Amino acid sequence: MTQTSGLLESFLAAIQASLSVLLVIFYGGIAAWLGLLDHSSTKAISKICVRMFLPALLITKIGSELHAGSATRYLIIFAWAVVCHLISFLVGIFAHFGLGMPDWVTVALMFNNTTSYPLLLITALDDTGILKSLIVTDETSREAIERAKSYFLVFATVSSCLTFAVGPRLIDSEHAPEPEADKEDDPVDNGEDQTGAGEETGLLNPRSSAVQFLDPFGSTSFFPSNRRPSVAPRSKPPADRRASIVPRSRWTRLSPRTKWWLLFISDFFNAPLLGAVIGAVIGLVPPLHRAFFSSSEDGGIFTAWLTASLKNIGGLFVPLPVVVAGVSLYTSMKSLTQNSGSSAAKLPWLTVTFILVVRFVLWPIASISFIYLIASRTEFLSTDPMLWFSMMLMPTGPPAMKLITLIQVSDGEPDDEVNISKLLTISYIISPILSFTVVGSLLASEAGIR
Repeated sequence: MTQTSGLLESFLAAIQASLSVLLVIFYGGIAAWLGLLDHSSTKAISKICVRMFLPALLITKIGSELHAGSATRYLIIFAWAVVCHLISFLVGIFAHFGLGMPDWVTVALMFNNTTSYPLLLITALDDTGILKSLIVTDETSREAIERAKSYFLVFATVSSCLTFAVGPRLIDSEHAPEPEADKEDDPVDNGEDQTGAGEETGLLNPRSSAVQFLDPFGSTSFFPSNRRPSVAPRSKPPADRRASIVPRSRWTRLSPRTKWWLLFISDFFNAPLLGAVIGAVIGLVPPLHRAFFSSSEDGGIFTAWLTASLKNIGGLFVPLPVVVAGVSLYTSMKSLTQNSGSSAAKLPWLTVTFILVVRFVLWPIASISFIYLIASRTEFLSTDPMLWFSMMLMPTGPPAMKLITLIQVSDGEPDDEVNISKLLTISYIISPILSFTVVGSLLASEAGIR
């Protein structure tokens, strides 16, 4: 009876935490409905979140939690992130080529919301008190939650790099207009988008990579689409795409294949990655760790002002993108109702159902089972139950809101953007069913402790 009561208590707490996240998304929709936020303002918010707030959060969270004794745990998370994205990629490729689903099924399966949504969820779960059983001896609840957030951020950094570099290349853009046509049709385009892209080619510019990157094999995507006949490749590469590490004088002399690989590699480097690297350096170098995170009496010369300021702006990243998600969903669905052509597009229910089942059912079952087996039968994952719990949740949840931007910058078909918007709306509405995943992860983590 006590066990049943405890299970019901945990489930109700998980429901409350999931609903709190859903309500934040709803508040974003209300802000859009009242005209307080619109598409242009959310683009600016998303840009500053990715390029300033998220790097600051990564510096403070990873820097404070990472040290020589915990480095192994973060390497495990890095490997787990690579494995999860690779498996999702393979499942997406099978769905596209084997089952004949649209090409965007790959990015929808590969990229889930790995930052703002889980960070907000883990904070809400802490408020309910159901994570107390995962707290190890001699630490406070706040310390355990902050450590869990740093775990999620490492996973999110890998996802962010893959989103910027790989995501657009998974979407068919063989029929993308020529760069000159793009400029004529959109003369006011300033290079901004919701992924936080910058104006310069290279380090902080995933958008130009997405729209115009050079493919020596005659296609602007990794794989040819199986839904449309092929056309002749572009006769010349876009002139404004250059890896920033290569001087322009040398760039013009490189072969198309070399340019493609240099662009592909350079697109992995972005602001979140820089924040994670800086945080790792600060955490692993004892004098820097002491200077940034120790008390002033113990040599923390930056703690009270620089670190505190980074924590303040980093804390803004957690709720703001979730609010932006609500605005984006509202504006997307509103545009669908106003556009008779788009609203007539039929939602591919088989594809949508497949994505939702993988994201909300198959991945939770697989991740919980795998992590539990490793944690209970080996010591490979250390003795930190909060690590186990976090890893079980990492590959689950709704697709990332960046999918709409990936479709846009990849010159996808209008129907694709419509269907992605509907998919995201449905996935976030049903996101409270993650309560089952939360409870399952909690019970499995508790069982692994015994």
